Amino acid sequence: MRATNTYFSTIALCLVAASAAIGTPAKAADKISIMVGGYEKQIYLPAKLTESLGYFKDEGLDVELLNESAGVDAENQLLAGAVQGVVGSYDHCVDLQSKGKFVESVVQLQQVPGEVELVSTKHPEIKSPADFKGKALGVTGLGSSTNFLTLYMASKAGLKAGEVTTVPVGAGSTFIAAIQQDQIQAGMTTEPTVSRLLKTNEATVLVDLRTVDSTRAALGGVYPFASLYMQTSWVDAHKDEVQKLVNAFVKTMRFIDTHSAAEIAEKMPKDFYVGDKDGYVKALAASKGMFTPDGMMPEGGPEIVLKVLSEFSKNVKGKQIDLSRTYTTAFVKAAK
Repeated sequence: MRATNTYFSTIALCLVAASAAIGTPAKAADKISIMVGGYEKQIYLPAKLTESLGYFKDEGLDVELLNESAGVDAENQLLAGAVQGVVGSYDHCVDLQSKGKFVESVVQLQQVPGEVELVSTKHPEIKSPADFKGKALGVTGLGSSTNFLTLYMASKAGLKAGEVTTVPVGAGSTFIAAIQQDQIQAGMTTEPTVSRLLKTNEATVLVDLRTVDSTRAALGGVYPFASLYMQTSWVDAHKDEVQKLVNAFVKTMRFIDTHSAAEIAEKMPKDFYVGDKDGYVKALAASKGMFTPDGMMPEGGPEIVLKVLSEFSKNVKGKQIDLSRTYTTAFVKAAK
């Protein structure tokens, strides 16, 4: 009898061991931290929306979203290993390769920047980027995507290096204060900051990069912006986790594409409205076309980004950049 008990005990232990080795499908993976370059900005809306819709959890992921107002700082956190991914501008992938650092966009959230160049109503003399000469222009941060785009527009208008000054003023309240105090005469920012300044008649729109057509007119093509980018070495070592992340984001992009601005706004934290839900919805409705419908990198987009950075980024200028290593569509295609 004792031998029989021993035999069945051994079988039971083996089954337990096998179960532990296989693991339970519903168990969440280790926490994945993603830094967002200002998750209250509508351009980075997909990050918080994915969390709100429960798509991370549906994939069995434990994702922590961290907020960082400047994309450059988020990039540094990624390189330091403090976070595993960044929801920020794709052009960081190009810029970092010039420094020998390989990061790649694994899912593309935007096909255009979603940025707007605003002009203070105190300066009606500024009627085009050609009038930027001698002006102070607000950008998120020096070395940021908004900085490069601002300089590119000035250059296309015929201005030379040194004829404009870019001033790092962040976004939201700090940007608004800079306009009000005349620290900047114009500047590039996103929703909902744009709508707040338009509503109070403290600024007007000069260049709109929220739609495909207006972006093509201003920059010569689409300009992929917000993406989830990660270090290539981490992607290669964690393909299962990356695929699940991309699955979640692709579902979100389809949700955005098939739902109204009002329906999307209902899923967002109420404090993102900054006290004006109607304005938030109106702004989102006007710029919803800035998002990709499926997470795919828009054709020709990386080339436009490289063109801009090659002219205005000291890091990229004169460097050979392999664009094929700055993004991958493999995970998005697998999600389909």
